[in-house]
Amino acid sequence: MEGKRPVYYEDVDQCVEDVLRKVGKKIVFGMPLGLGKPNQFANALYKRAKENPSMQLTLCTALSLEKPRGASDLEQKFLGPFVERMFNGYVELDYMLDLRKGKLPENVELREFYAKAGSYINVEHTQQNYISSNYTHAWRDTIDNGANVVAQMVCKKKFDDETLYSMSCNPEVSSDISPAMRELEKQGKKIAIIAQVNQNLPFMYGDAIVTGDTFDAIIDSPKYYTRLFGAPKMSITTSDYMIGVYASTLIKDGGTLQIGIGSLGDALCYGLQMRHNHNAEYKRFLNDTNILEKFGQVIDRIGGTRAFDEGITGSTEMLVDGYLQLLKSGIVKRKTYNNVHIQRLLNEKKITDKVSPKTLEYLIEAGAVKSVLTEADFKFLTEFGILKDGLKLENGIIKNGSVQIPADLTDSKNMAKLADHFLGTELKNDILIHGGFFLGPEGFYKALNEMTEEQRKKIFMTSVLNVNQLYGNNRYSSEELKTLQRRHARMVNACLMVTLSGAVVSDGLENGQVVSGVGGQYNFVSQAHALPDARSIIMCKGIRGVGKSAASNIVFNYGHITIPRHLRDFIITEYGIADLRGKMDKEIIAQLLNITDSRFQEDLLDKAKKAKKIPAGYVIPDQFKNNYPQRLEDELAPYKKKGFFAPFPFGTDFTDQELVIGKSLKWLKAQMTEGMGKVKGLGKAITIRSVPEAAVPYLERMNLDKPDSAKEKMMQKLVIYALTSTGSI
Repeated sequence: MEGKRPVYYEDVDQCVEDVLRKVGKKIVFGMPLGLGKPNQFANALYKRAKENPSMQLTLCTALSLEKPRGASDLEQKFLGPFVERMFNGYVELDYMLDLRKGKLPENVELREFYAKAGSYINVEHTQQNYISSNYTHAWRDTIDNGANVVAQMVCKKKFDDETLYSMSCNPEVSSDISPAMRELEKQGKKIAIIAQVNQNLPFMYGDAIVTGDTFDAIIDSPKYYTRLFGAPKMSITTSDYMIGVYASTLIKDGGTLQIGIGSLGDALCYGLQMRHNHNAEYKRFLNDTNILEKFGQVIDRIGGTRAFDEGITGSTEMLVDGYLQLLKSGIVKRKTYNNVHIQRLLNEKKITDKVSPKTLEYLIEAGAVKSVLTEADFKFLTEFGILKDGLKLENGIIKNGSVQIPADLTDSKNMAKLADHFLGTELKNDILIHGGFFLGPEGFYKALNEMTEEQRKKIFMTSVLNVNQLYGNNRYSSEELKTLQRRHARMVNACLMVTLSGAVVSDGLENGQVVSGVGGQYNFVSQAHALPDARSIIMCKGIRGVGKSAASNIVFNYGHITIPRHLRDFIITEYGIADLRGKMDKEIIAQLLNITDSRFQEDLLDKAKKAKKIPAGYVIPDQFKNNYPQRLEDELAPYKKKGFFAPFPFGTDFTDQELVIGKSLKWLKAQMTEGMGKVKGLGKAITIRSVPEAAVPYLERMNLDKPDSAKEKMMQKLVIYALTSTGSI
């Protein structure tokens, strides 16, 4: 592995052997977040550490993906066939299997800065080794932790005689770790940068494309072209939909959108689709639910309810499959360009994406090119389609076959002749979405792979130093350009709780336990405050739990926060919009109480009064006192009958039969969390003496049609009880 790079391997074990020979037995191994991990290489390296206690392996990464596993016996029976169908061929991470069993060797340590929400609550090792970092600091912190080996999954494509590699799903941190490690190498540190090829990855463009010599080693064998991890889509609930619709009213036509993964992000995409494709029904819904009456002023000021004319652009840490829905719907269509002059002229509406003589005149006036075109000017004009392809500039003469024009455009005749013969028709290299990484269901990867090259090039994969922050001019983009591109930005994120002071809880609990991680949320909130016309929108489910176990996610105070109160902006629950930026404490409290579940409003108001944070005589307005889940169900019901607000509007990998079972088991789980409900439910289930014929197909799917133990017989009864109670049979 020494000398000229890269060295090519067809076997991960041989590559691991050479990495250890070069770097030594103390390995600090960095891998990308989520999808881009080279699982086979990671497993081979981990296996060596297990076999050799004298080796020290530290894993620095985030979001180590795992196959879904049920928490209960019933959930496991339900998920078993689904997991077999959807993950057959996916290679699991062995260190995660051992971590879950509590068998991680003493010479192996896992350090992560982000995890699937709630997945590590009771895992001592990861709770203690969690590293809290902004996403923009992940590369730096990995280096500071001593990284000497980094590896990731890539794909390849041949262009003429050169093979190029795409970091595809994960250029967001790797783009910055690799150069930093090369600098350490110059100082004498032994390092290894590894790529493992998997041709199932979509070949993505932008800053994701690198040459082979970026890596010390490239592992490339068809046996490693294995199935990608497909994250199953979650159903969208009524509360999700209401939050998504509220958020959709704050997105400005001609603006910029950042969203994250999960059902709330999907609900926002659905709300935007409804606004654009079914505008009359959308507005009718806003009227029927009194949304415009309650929040019309802020909607008119910040967002809108009309269909999208100019459209929006995406600038997002995570490219979620919802963006593809917005592309298909013609909502994401605002073009941006990685050039300050072009972007400014477009924003000022002096030019359009249609090339005309004025385009060139304005560029000269702006100083983008000189009046007497240089080689650099000519290259720039050709790159962005202002001049046609196939032209040549030789000795100050622009040539197109037999037609020749001096490059001196101070001469009006030259300019006129150029306009007649040499101008392009439309600007090229436009970008519709800037993204950092992606992860989603298998259908998402399939859709990316099936795009044309031209379509995929409009998705510019890049570093989080580019998309997640505004400040600073770096090798990706300037602060000025990012400001121009991200006009009217709406940075939309989700959280766990919001305090009455406007602080946001997103990543952990007040006892110190980590739920997920800060990720890029703080980055985007901060950026929204830095951009001149941007807003931060935090989506928060108003309640968690059901019945007697229900609790408000709007709380008086909390012993942990992610976003401090001074960065407060928009908060949205299923009950409405709170506009908190620049507001006094009493106004913040009043607005948050307006969007709190009514079961908890008076208690929170009482606490605020006792703390003297709101006038003693304050009363919550009557129009905000009917914040109950049932009201929302009633409001959505007539629209659901029309075909709107389906549980899986963008499709699902579950079969119709599995959807029925899943709905029933979800209802059963909710019942079992209730105090007496558990006893009542078990009692009713026990009384079931025979198997209804309609239940047989569902029991067969659960492998409970012929129970062979008392435990399975009880599970069978519970499934029948759940199917019956939910009206499924």
